[in-house]
Amino acid sequence: MRTTLISLLLIIPLFSQAQEDKSSFSLDEAIAYALQHNYSVINADRDIVDAQKQKWETIAGGLPQIDGAISYQNQLKQPVSQIPAEFFGGEPGTFQEVVFGQPQSATATATLKQQIFDGSYIVGVQATKAFLSYSQNNKEKTDLDVRKAVVEAYGNVLLAQESVLISENNKATLEKNLYETKRIYENGLGDEESVDQLQITLSSIESQLKNARRLEKITLQMLNLMMGLPITSPTELTESLDDLAQKQIDLGLLDSEFNIENNVDYKLALNLNEQRYYEHKLEKSRALPSLNAFVNYGGNSFSDSFNFLSSGQKWFGQSILGFDLNIPIFSSLKRSASTQRAKIALEKAKTQFTEAQEQIRLQLESAKSDYILSIEEYDTSKQNLKLAERIENKNQIKYSEGLATSFELRQAQTQLYSTQQEYLQSMVDVINRKTQLEIILNQ
Repeated sequence: MRTTLISLLLIIPLFSQAQEDKSSFSLDEAIAYALQHNYSVINADRDIVDAQKQKWETIAGGLPQIDGAISYQNQLKQPVSQIPAEFFGGEPGTFQEVVFGQPQSATATATLKQQIFDGSYIVGVQATKAFLSYSQNNKEKTDLDVRKAVVEAYGNVLLAQESVLISENNKATLEKNLYETKRIYENGLGDEESVDQLQITLSSIESQLKNARRLEKITLQMLNLMMGLPITSPTELTESLDDLAQKQIDLGLLDSEFNIENNVDYKLALNLNEQRYYEHKLEKSRALPSLNAFVNYGGNSFSDSFNFLSSGQKWFGQSILGFDLNIPIFSSLKRSASTQRAKIALEKAKTQFTEAQEQIRLQLESAKSDYILSIEEYDTSKQNLKLAERIENKNQIKYSEGLATSFELRQAQTQLYSTQQEYLQSMVDVINRKTQLEIILNQ
């Protein structure tokens, strides 16, 4: 009994960990996981933090700055000066060699600087807000791109898995047909061409099956990569392609109110416009004077030996208060040319902003059209699949009764296989086209 209890205590944590390490995802769960663990999303979050630090870096440039400096000198060979000897009671016209000061000296200074006015600083602070807004909008753009990529990857995995299942069923049916046809031919009641026709179809299906299995592995690795998982992670998908496609059919989405200001591409185009505006404003500010103030305090000490750290060493204090005024006067029209170039860039950005708005509206209409088309093709391919299955089934019966040739059966089978792939692809298109429309609508 005691051994059993100990075993249970050891197993329970492992079981709990296995429950936490979830490897199966619905589409919504896959998207939610990717929005936290995708590599691009992680770096986009870091870009926002970086923009916040850059904003403070710019603001701090106009706040008080304190610098300290320490200097030490040891004159290994002190300079000699000549003084008229008569100063020391000597003969006029002669000179006395004199060494001034002590060989070692130290200086310590602390300086406080304060920016009083600088036009470029004011513009720089304003521009940092726009840059932070750009980083936040870029994060939103990254999230939407990741969401789209995960939806496409998720659908591609389901498509590959369904293709494997269909190919396996088709292969089993063909193997049965080929076996029966060979038996008939061996009994002298059939022809060799029928066997060859079925063998050709079977070889083609076997090749498709091998490729579908490879694609299933690759698409799953792509989904793992988009989600931020190791590509070899044994991820399982909990939704079927047909159920997912059915959930994505929502014609009410076509009548959703569209506010272009919520569109992320609009926001990014507006950020570019703001950036060019501040660049133009910055160039204009360079013609303004700048004023800075400073005050420092320090001390000097002299000695014949290095004892500046001793408590009894004497230091002589000094302090300076001052202002620096810089007035741009003449630059040979260099500043004027820079300002005009910035103005041209601003006008170009305004034109690009107008173009971007029209492009977004066009993308919306195109996305609506593509979404409607994908739903129509899904319905059509679903009906076509039923017809192709019926035709293939009738040809199977006719062939077994000797009323249809192997060539006619192969045509019906080939048509069925093609229709099956069209049906699978139509479901993936519905899922992807709806996602594209939702991104434009920012839903």
